[in-house]
Parts: sequence; C-alpha cells; structure tokens
Amino acid sequence: MQGKLIVFEGVEGSGKTTQLRYLQDWLQTTEVENILGVEVGGVPPIMVTREPGGTELGFKLRQLLLEPQFADPIAPEAELLLYAADRAQHVEGCLKPHLHQGYLVVCDRYTDSTVAYQGYGRGLSLPLIDQLNQIATGGLTSDVTLWLDVAAEVGLARTQKRGKADRMEAADLAFHQRVEQGFNALYAQYPERIVRIDANQPPMAIAQHIQAVLTPLLTQWFPTPLRPLLGKLKP
Repeated sequence: MQGKLIVFEGVEGSGKTTQLRYLQDWLQTTEVENILGVEVGGVPPIMVTREPGGTELGFKLRQLLLEPQFADPIAPEAELLLYAADRAQHVEGCLKPHLHQGYLVVCDRYTDSTVAYQGYGRGLSLPLIDQLNQIATGGLTSDVTLWLDVAAEVGLARTQKRGKADRMEAADLAFHQRVEQGFNALYAQYPERIVRIDANQPPMAIAQHIQAVLTPLLTQWFPTPLRPLLGKLKP
C-alpha cells in the first residue's frame, strides 16, 4: 500500500485526543514539507479516524459499547465481538481504501487496545483475540504504534476532570491497571512496531517527542525518488 498507518494507543486519559490533534496540525506544516523535500501541498493527504466509530456502522457500535445505557452489563464475549465487528468494517470501509490512495492515516486505537482491554482487562483468551484480530484486519498492521504511557490511576484522574465517564472509563481501577499491564506486555512483545511515549510530560513536550520519532520514519516511508509523486495525490 502506498499510504501508512499511524496508531495511537494508551489507557484512558493518556492524552491521545490531544496528541492526535497536534500531530495532524504538524503533518500539514512547512516543516514536514521540508523533511520530505516536497513543494507546498506535496505532503500526502492525512486522514484521522478512530476505533470504535470510524464508519457509519462503527458510530452505532461505539454508542452501544461506550454509552452506559443498558440495565444489564455487556458480557465480555459480546463486547469483544462488537469491537471485532467495528474493526472489520473499519478496515474494509475506511483504512484499506485510504491507504491504497496514499493517505497518511492516523487512528485512535487499533488491535492492541483489544488485547489490552478485552484480553488483559476482561481476562479473555489471548489466542482467541489474536485470531479475531486477524479475521477483522485481514492482516493489516500499523506501520508504527505510538503508545502514550501513563499510570492507570493518573489517566483516570484526568478523565474525572472531564465530567461524565463513558462505560469503559467507569470500570474500576483494578481493571484499568490490568489494561496498563497489557500495554506493557505488548510493548515488550513488539518493540519493532510500538514506540513508548512518556505521557507524564506536558502536552507540547509529548508532541515534540512524537515528531522526533516520526521524522526519520517519514523519510524512510517516502524516499526521495517517490516524493515528487506525493504531490499528485488528492485528498
């Protein structure tokens, strides 16, 4: 595929939304044009999306998964399958089409979240989750995953300042600590794909760390002979 997939991961309150916005803004600056050696407008088009909720179907599934609207709790297995359904639709209806067109796709959560939340957090079978992720993604993995690492209790304290918690944020601390453990395990397992970002720093310092990580990757992904072609891609 001509495009590249950048994924943000982390526990609740790790700052993904803020850093997604900073990254989107930075990718459209003259600094990135200079890094790639292209003229104005020559940077690949950028698309920001999320899981769950990156498609029309996914938006409905996000409501089911995150809004605390049911009297009975959602069974962990049902939760897992709903996330898998969202991902399958997202990959086929959004990620693959944009990647084939040469977009830089920036996604809020992907397969690692399912491992951390439903595997470590809910205690479901990790081999089963890996199998479902393979089915849902068709083998599509991120080109780089930026893991915003912060302690679960710190992240939850941040979410409480935002007001009403969604269904996932409302889970107890022990659940979120298991999720944090899951991300640590994934980082140890996939060091070639996952980059740890210290999310305890001020937001701008975190953004600068992310930019430093991505700068050499951008030149690697879009080598000089290919850069003139980037300007021909249209959003």
